[in-house]
Amino acid sequence: MKMRSALLLALLFLVTVSSCTRQVERLPTEHLKHVEVVLRTQESEYWRTVKMGAEVAAKEFDVTLDFRAPADEADVKGQVALLEQSVASKPNAILLAANDYKALSPAVEEAAKQHIPVVAIDSEVDTPQVRSFIGADHYAAGQQAAAQLIKWIGTTGQIAIVSNRLGDRNTELREQGLLDELAHYQGIQVLEKVYGSTNRELAVQLTDEVLKNHPGLSGIVALTENASLGAASAIQSRNLQEKVKIITFNSTPEELALMQEGVIQAAIVQNPFSIGYLGVKQAAEAANGHKLPERTKTEIKAIDLTNMFWSDNQKLLFPFIK
Repeated sequence: MKMRSALLLALLFLVTVSSCTRQVERLPTEHLKHVEVVLRTQESEYWRTVKMGAEVAAKEFDVTLDFRAPADEADVKGQVALLEQSVASKPNAILLAANDYKALSPAVEEAAKQHIPVVAIDSEVDTPQVRSFIGADHYAAGQQAAAQLIKWIGTTGQIAIVSNRLGDRNTELREQGLLDELAHYQGIQVLEKVYGSTNRELAVQLTDEVLKNHPGLSGIVALTENASLGAASAIQSRNLQEKVKIITFNSTPEELALMQEGVIQAAIVQNPFSIGYLGVKQAAEAANGHKLPERTKTEIKAIDLTNMFWSDNQKLLFPFIK
């Protein structure tokens, strides 16, 4: 079943991409510009798709790219060092997806002192020296996750939250949106919140403990890609997919296959390809002296079996941009 689902998704992707055409408008550049790209990590489907979008934009807007990223999103010090190296290389612009809201600020401010524009994608940085931010409204994404959970378990039930490390701004915003929305339902009890699932294996262990300690659990919300895959795996290994409903984040091929198999009920989906593409586009514009919008909000959408194959949702589920 899983192989058949994956094959169906792959075929749909090929058909969609082959039918997609776009007019290309190039920036007027006197010479090739260089953009340093510092990502949260490259060890996930989400960030590989961001990179894909960035590479497409680089070809269209005549810039060269160098990618830097720590192996683990939890390695904040490592990412700070990588950003400092990028600043020292004196590029024409920097594209940054920060692992920490505050820790990356000094290096961004140093870039500004050297007149190197910094564009932030996916996660914000606590400094006004960022020229532009491109990304989703993570608080609203948490609210959407709550709405999907209520849709599947009703207005009463015991739930758990599986999240990233403490201090990660994106997941904190998602969690706050989730909890604020769930506060409208007195019958919903949040029994446990577990953190530290920056890798899938740890998320499996954490979720398995939650399932063992709370046999009456009716729902889980997993706030990151690794948390989602790990939590879904733990539910499936205990054969609890009929009893415990799970709402996840992102749209890896494995998540979509698990959705078709009934393990995952819904996913809150961003458009990482578009985030990478727009990030490089704006970095190229900044490198050429153009004024940037302060914020560009990218789309989020709840995807389930009822709408995952709608044509309007293809750009969110597969890596291309109109």
